[in-house]
Amino acid sequence: MASEKVPMLAEGYRSLEEEAKRLKAERPLIVDAIEEARAHGDLSENAEYHAAKERQGQIEAQLADIEDRLARALVIDPTTLSGDKVVFGATVNLVDEDDKPVRYQLVGQQEANAKVGRISYNSPLGRALIGRQVGDEVEVTTPSGDRYYEIAGIEFV
Repeated sequence: MASEKVPMLAEGYRSLEEEAKRLKAERPLIVDAIEEARAHGDLSENAEYHAAKERQGQIEAQLADIEDRLARALVIDPTTLSGDKVVFGATVNLVDEDDKPVRYQLVGQQEANAKVGRISYNSPLGRALIGRQVGDEVEVTTPSGDRYYEIAGIEFV
């Protein structure tokens, strides 16, 4: 796996840790289910056995992915940042082309949730905002057409 650092907020890091803990707790339950299904005899037609083995594979793959991201995590506290440019962790106040104010925090992909105002720094809008300043206008191509935004403010909260 790549050794490139993965920026994330502390909240995202804690969320990954909790998910890893949950998956590790599920491991012994799956092993028990495999053993129980194996006791039923012929494995070639044993749906419980195959389902448990499949779940075990899913858990191991998820856990490997999470542990890799945790190992490569670069935890960023936005309150320690400053400056006049949009960076990872910044909260950006925008005005769209209809003069409607919108506010987004640039976060890691795992933490993104546009409904609560968090967008990935790798999203089209996130990429357009990185390195920009108050007063800059950005254009973003979306499935419904091009959108234009003006940066009205940058906060580090």
